[in-house]
Amino acid sequence: MTTLVIGSGLIGSQIARILVERGEKPVLMDTAAQPQAISQIVDLAKVTLVAGDVLRPLSIIDVLRTHGITSIAHTAANPLLTLGAQREPYAAINLNIMGTVNVLEAARVTGLKRVVVSSSSVLNHYLDGGEDGGNFGREEAFPRPTTFYSATKQAVESLGLNYAKWCGIEFAGLRYGAVFGPWSGAGGGGPSNIIREAMRNALAGKEATVPPGAMEWVYSKDAARGTVMALDAKELGSRVFNITMGAMTTPSEMAAAIGAVVPGAKVKFEAPAGTGVSLSNRDHHADLARAKRTLGFEPQFKLQDAVKDLAEWMRRYPG
Repeated sequence: MTTLVIGSGLIGSQIARILVERGEKPVLMDTAAQPQAISQIVDLAKVTLVAGDVLRPLSIIDVLRTHGITSIAHTAANPLLTLGAQREPYAAINLNIMGTVNVLEAARVTGLKRVVVSSSSVLNHYLDGGEDGGNFGREEAFPRPTTFYSATKQAVESLGLNYAKWCGIEFAGLRYGAVFGPWSGAGGGGPSNIIREAMRNALAGKEATVPPGAMEWVYSKDAARGTVMALDAKELGSRVFNITMGAMTTPSEMAAAIGAVVPGAKVKFEAPAGTGVSLSNRDHHADLARAKRTLGFEPQFKLQDAVKDLAEWMRRYPG
């Protein structure tokens, strides 16, 4: 059994670590892998690192056939997620939607069954409409995404579910919360970079900045663990699952968690320049009941545990 992990960054490297720890040798595919950053998460000697591009379908098929792949975890996404998609919508639409379709189609034509794809909890928050109460005959029956990024993730889920229905693909779409965790390379998304910078400043005795609105987070190790559970699940059931901490985190709670880990830390609440839509307030959290029932997922890292683990990792890999 060999798993292909597409995208070797914040979440993908953690998926690889979990697979290696249980004796597997996963294949990590990336357009521009960052070996130094990856090596801080997983032993490079115990993975196979290959170049590949989800926008080039034949490169995916070549990896599947060359390495005898039996399942796929697709974590690649456009840079800076919501903010990046607002800035460059075409690139985000192309990578998120067509890149995922290329992965699903490669699985279909090669007969591979299990494909787990990164979706996002933005679909639990950035929605508008739904005034017609689900009446199929009316124009506003269903809520619609209000950002380019959330629109791409809705398309990804819908297309994946149709590949499951009509093509026999065992598809799971995982709605990660805003992810943060160990990662020293480029990318990772706006929220991850904000928390990483806040922790770096706190550890250096400088003022840390956290977003002024409530956020729904997930630690990267939990996001990866939920992904592996979806790869392993005998039956996927509903096929779309929330993977978050299961709670909203207020700015004060984030500041308190940082202060508990770094005593005396000074924290201010401010939206970093240019974040805009990616840090809007949220007033409800995702329901984890399906993920628990079908995958067995419950977050192992609550907020303070996650912040503590991140701080320990950053002390081990400063700079």
